[in-house]
Amino acid sequence: MNFKTIIFSIFIISAGLKIDAQQVSLQKKSAVGNRIVEFIPKGYDKNKTPSLILASEPNSKGKIPTDWSLIPEFSFANNKASAVLNLKGDISLYGGGEVTGPLLRNGQSIKLWNTDTGAYSVEGGKRLYQTHPWVMGVRPDGSAFGIIFDSTWKAELITNSNQIIYNSEGALFRVYIIDRKSPQQVMKGLSELTGTIKLPPRWALGYHQCRFSYDSEKRVMEIADNFREKKIPCDVIWMDIDYMQGYRVFTFDSIRFKNPKRLNDNLHAKGFKAIYMIDPGVKVDKEYTVYKSGSKNDLWVKQTNGEEYHGKVWPGDCVFPDFTSPKTRKWWAELYKDFLNTGIDGVWNDMNEPAVNDNDFPEDKRIGTMPYDTPHKGGGNLPQGSHLLYHNAYGRLMVEASYDGILKTNPEKRPFLLTRSNLLGGQRYAATWTGDNYAGEEHMKLSVPMSLTLGLSGQPFSGPDIGGFLGNTHGDLWANWLGFGAFMPFARGHACAGTNDKEPWAYGAEIEKTSRIALERRYRLLPYLYTLFYESSKTGMPVMAPVFFADVKDSRLRAEDQAFLLGENLLVVPAFAKNPVLPSGIWEELNLIEGEKTDKYQAKLSIRGGSIIPAGKVIQNAGENSFDPLSLFVCLDKEGKAKGELYIDSGDGFGFQKEDYALLTFTAEKHNDTVIVKAANVEGKRNSNEDIKAVNVSLVLDGKTYSGSGTLKEGITISLK
Repeated sequence: MNFKTIIFSIFIISAGLKIDAQQVSLQKKSAVGNRIVEFIPKGYDKNKTPSLILASEPNSKGKIPTDWSLIPEFSFANNKASAVLNLKGDISLYGGGEVTGPLLRNGQSIKLWNTDTGAYSVEGGKRLYQTHPWVMGVRPDGSAFGIIFDSTWKAELITNSNQIIYNSEGALFRVYIIDRKSPQQVMKGLSELTGTIKLPPRWALGYHQCRFSYDSEKRVMEIADNFREKKIPCDVIWMDIDYMQGYRVFTFDSIRFKNPKRLNDNLHAKGFKAIYMIDPGVKVDKEYTVYKSGSKNDLWVKQTNGEEYHGKVWPGDCVFPDFTSPKTRKWWAELYKDFLNTGIDGVWNDMNEPAVNDNDFPEDKRIGTMPYDTPHKGGGNLPQGSHLLYHNAYGRLMVEASYDGILKTNPEKRPFLLTRSNLLGGQRYAATWTGDNYAGEEHMKLSVPMSLTLGLSGQPFSGPDIGGFLGNTHGDLWANWLGFGAFMPFARGHACAGTNDKEPWAYGAEIEKTSRIALERRYRLLPYLYTLFYESSKTGMPVMAPVFFADVKDSRLRAEDQAFLLGENLLVVPAFAKNPVLPSGIWEELNLIEGEKTDKYQAKLSIRGGSIIPAGKVIQNAGENSFDPLSLFVCLDKEGKAKGELYIDSGDGFGFQKEDYALLTFTAEKHNDTVIVKAANVEGKRNSNEDIKAVNVSLVLDGKTYSGSGTLKEGITISLK
């Protein structure tokens, strides 16, 4: 090579590096919905960054609105793509999915690399189990925008007040921005792109009891019997990994769980559902049918040299299904048939980051999952790619396969699936809990903004391990946590192996009474909760919402993350809350159960002026009839009017898709010294008169309660004299 050639080569290399470091121009920007704009950088290749976030590929609807001002800037350097959205004005930022820290995300940063992080200890809590590359901004006037970074590559998300920055460790990606009149409208736009939850079975909204682990059929039934004997409402008992034969998934211990069909039948007879855990790690054992089947069909993740990738999980050496392959997902789905036919009602996918114990490596080489360069074969609409690309999508692909298998096995029932790891958009397949928290006041308080932020990131069905998973829980902590945890969308008590008992009766008679009151309050509100979940399945609205949703222009409310809303009309203030900032306007105290006002652990509930909240009687499980009678709690606005909704269906199955449901709209209106409450409208083909025979109305006005009763057909008149 002569001197000129060397100089020319250096020039080309330098020029290339300079080009790499420069901003990347836009290839395309177009409207793909009502005030939703897609931005595609020049050089974007879907075979390098496929979308696993969107529910479907959006269609261009033409040019972007003429008043559009939110334009992201893309850059690409050293094979790493970034995007920045510059902000003007005083913007309140929210989102990022499963995060620790405050609800208001200005000045925060998180790592998007799904990680098994006990007590949220990895990187100071900046890296958790799920990936939600999504931020919502709310302006002072209450208008809002949201931005999706459509990428699964390992990344960092920084939410500064003047910039939203997304730095990935992979190829260029698309960006979607929604800009609408309110945060509620932005949430609906998010659901238009990423989908909504499926309507869950009604029993999933009850209380769940779990432990790692209830170690035998006998112990499970002891727990179930205690709930019923003590008249503490509960719907579900959970089986953690010790039900398995040597931690082999899709098996049952031959001694301690030798007859799962009988166990599940016994639980059903007492009004309980049974949920069992399934992890992705499959034990390397040539005599094990699942391992043999997966090996025969070449379904495992392989190393770069073509050999099976082995990683240590609970059973020891494990292989992992390559869920990027449609063939693998189909095979995994089919494994559920015999398993669920024992009478199992729901499934829990855990350890699916995927978590790998790599303690055999030096400390600086441990990453807790597969090596970054581990290949995934892809297939269908997914390209072959490295673990650096697919790690954050592994749990999402697993729950898609699990959901399909559960539905195929029991096509007449709505699947219930809980997952630890997930991706933005994964709410289409599974609910979530906030992972292995700790039994302490800090994590108790943290559970509120965590679930609020998940709700603001498209996942309305979430909640913490009430009482704390790791560490011992004392009675005061349990009672405080359950006092408001009973109103979170997913309500489950859980405990780690080696910790003390954490059932509602484990802390003595007084805490048992407190627990009963808290759960009776939840069960009275099941009709309202179920209606909120129905709405969320249609619109993507969070079930549990921040208080600033009550008045999006009130800047005082923007950072409040102790109190929260259930829907639009119920305000929940936990007993631990110190000087919470609450919405102004008419809010009346709502009491549901005798003894709640004098119990220091119970959250304070308030009903919003202008609303009607439907409630039922106290029941022990969601399969019992709530509407004997139906209760309506009414709070008038300043014009003397109120409105509310109640959704009713069979509680399971898919008849509602054929209009076998009733969506009732109630109205109340004050006329002189009387208030008339009636059903103003009914949608659907279900005969609500067969569900609701009688109605009791409680009108709360200026701290007083006025009562009346009657039927929906005739309406109910309340006298204020």
